[in-house]
Amino acid sequence: MSLADDGFSLLPCVFDATAVRSAIAEWDAALARHAGDVAILSDAAGAVSGARDLFRLWPGAAELARAPALLDALLADLGAGAGVVRGLFFDKPPGAGWALPWHKDYTVAVRAHGPLWRFRKPTTKAGVPHLEAPTDLLARMLTARIHLDDMTDENGPLRVIPGSHRFDRTADDDERRDPVVIRCRAGDVLLMRPLLTHASGHADPATARHRRIVHLECAPAGELGDGYEWREFVPLG
Repeated sequence: MSLADDGFSLLPCVFDATAVRSAIAEWDAALARHAGDVAILSDAAGAVSGARDLFRLWPGAAELARAPALLDALLADLGAGAGVVRGLFFDKPPGAGWALPWHKDYTVAVRAHGPLWRFRKPTTKAGVPHLEAPTDLLARMLTARIHLDDMTDENGPLRVIPGSHRFDRTADDDERRDPVVIRCRAGDVLLMRPLLTHASGHADPATARHRRIVHLECAPAGELGDGYEWREFVPLG
């Protein structure tokens, strides 16, 4: 697996068991502080499946990108001007799993909506302005998915299409490339290009496992262009 050829790579053992437990505890504390917040994603029964606007809920989440092995990989790819620009949290709690079809990640969080040219399709998510970013920007960005639980066939692992990051739309992906299932351990980090086509299957209804992931989107520079500003920019260099 390589970022250049496949659009993703796996960094093993970035966080040890103590660091993983600490991150889970910090998330649980943030969730308790912000129960009912519009950014918390939950079902009718109250099972929490994730959160948007993560740095407002949990400011320390962005600092996870400074784990030495992860920081080295991010700076090597993005350069010294890199920063974290958006955070999300995902979970598939036992008994309340969910799935997503094949897709690419197109949107970025900005301070305010503005002129529509290279940036398109304005939306607002949990009170935060978002837009679909131009392909040249997405191709230079990198997402770090920090796993706080083992990812197995039991808890709805991520599937990716190697090489699909080269194409702007899923319809253009190389049909000769077979999907790869991402199975990994708690503490591992998956690096992936936003344009990598990926999907997420349902967890086994009988599983007792969570599938908690801190999703950090990173960009090579604090300048966004076209009069836009990142909603957040946490420098890494």
